[in-house]
Amino acid sequence: MLATSSLREAVAALTEQVVADRRHFHRHPELGFQEHETAEFVAKRLRELGIETRTGVAGTGVVGLIRGGQPGKTVLLRADMDALPLHEATGAEYASKHDGVHHACGHDGHTAILLAVGRLLQERREALRGTVKLVFQPAEEGPGGAKPMIDAGVMREPDVDACFGLHITTNQPLGTLVVQPGAIQASSDEFDLTVVGVGGHGAAPQQTVDAVAVGAAIVAELQRIVSREVDPLEAAVVTVGSFHAGTKHNIIARTAELHGTIRALTSETRAFLAKRIAEIAAGVAEAARGRCEVVIREGYPVVVNDERMAAFARSVAETLAPAERVITARPIMGAEDMSYFLNAAPGCFIFLGARNEAKGFSAPHHSPLFDFDEDCLPLGVELLTSLALAYLERGATGGAA
Repeated sequence: MLATSSLREAVAALTEQVVADRRHFHRHPELGFQEHETAEFVAKRLRELGIETRTGVAGTGVVGLIRGGQPGKTVLLRADMDALPLHEATGAEYASKHDGVHHACGHDGHTAILLAVGRLLQERREALRGTVKLVFQPAEEGPGGAKPMIDAGVMREPDVDACFGLHITTNQPLGTLVVQPGAIQASSDEFDLTVVGVGGHGAAPQQTVDAVAVGAAIVAELQRIVSREVDPLEAAVVTVGSFHAGTKHNIIARTAELHGTIRALTSETRAFLAKRIAEIAAGVAEAARGRCEVVIREGYPVVVNDERMAAFARSVAETLAPAERVITARPIMGAEDMSYFLNAAPGCFIFLGARNEAKGFSAPHHSPLFDFDEDCLPLGVELLTSLALAYLERGATGGAA
C-alpha cells in the first residue's frame, strides 16, 4: 500500500525545514483574517514547489492543488493558520515578536506540517491516482474561516470526496495519535442576556426592579439546565463568562448584561440548551417584574468523524505508530471549525500528541505558556501524507473506506 520506509526517510530529510518553518510562523503570529504574511509565505512556498495555488480565498485563505498523474478521487487536507490575542510568556528563543499575539494552540505546527506534506505529495504527483487539495485556513480561533472557504467553493472543482486534518495537543503524550469515530469536539454557541428592570436608590429597593438581583437569579437557574434537565450521560456546558451591571454603591442598576457560552456533543442537546436558556432567562426576569432580552448566536457545529473514514484513518495510523500509541480518548468540549469540512465531506480529524513534561511542554492550550514538543512534527507530516496516498490508492482500486 505505502512505501513506508522510503516515505519515512523523506520525512526525516525534511524535518529540519519543518521545524524552521514552524518557528518562523511562531515568531510572526497573526490573528484571524489578518494572516497576510503567513498566507504570503505559504503561497510562495507552494508556487516554488510548482503547486497550483489560489490565494485570497475567504480573505486570507490559501489553497494548493496537486493534480495526480492518473484520474481518481479528491482528498482535502486542512491546516489552520491563525494565532490568539495573548501575550506569550514561554521565554522560547523563537517566541512571538508581535506583542499580544501568540501561537498558543499549535496552528504554527499545523501550517508547517501541511507545507511539508505538500512537498512530499508534489514529488509523488505522477503516481497519484487523483487530486489533493491543501487548504490553509484562516480564523479558526474566531470568527471562523472554514465556512467562508466552503462558501467560496473550496469543496468544488474538483469535488472533494474525503477530508482529513490533525490538531497538535499537549493533552496527550508525545507520539500518541487519537483516532476515533463520532463526536470528538463540541459545538460552540454564545448567548447575550440583557436584563431590564427599574433603577433607583439603593436605600429604597421597594421602588425598583433590581437588575443585579434578577441577573444573579438567572445565573443560578441556568446551572439547573445541565444538572437537572440534560441526560446525565450527555455532555453539556452552560457557562456565564461575564456579568456587568451598576455604576455606584448606592444605585440599584436598571440593566445588567450577561454573556456566556454553550457547548454540546449532539445537535439535539445543542438545540435544547439554546431553547431552555432563552425560556429560563425570560421567565426569571418576568417573575421579578422585569424583562430579559435574549440573543443566541450559533457558532461551530459538533466535530463528528465519519465512522468508516475513522476506521480507515486508524488503519493507516497503525502502520506509522505502535498500536498502543493509536488510541481513543474522551471527547473534549472545545470547539473546532473543522466541523464544517467534516459536514461537507466524510473524513476524520486526528489529535497528535505533543506533551513532554521532561522538556517542559505541558502547559494547556490558550495559555501564555503554551508550547509543544517539536518532535511530534515528523509524525504529523508522515500521517497526513500517508492518509492522502492511501486514500487515493484505495479509491482508485475500489477499496476506499
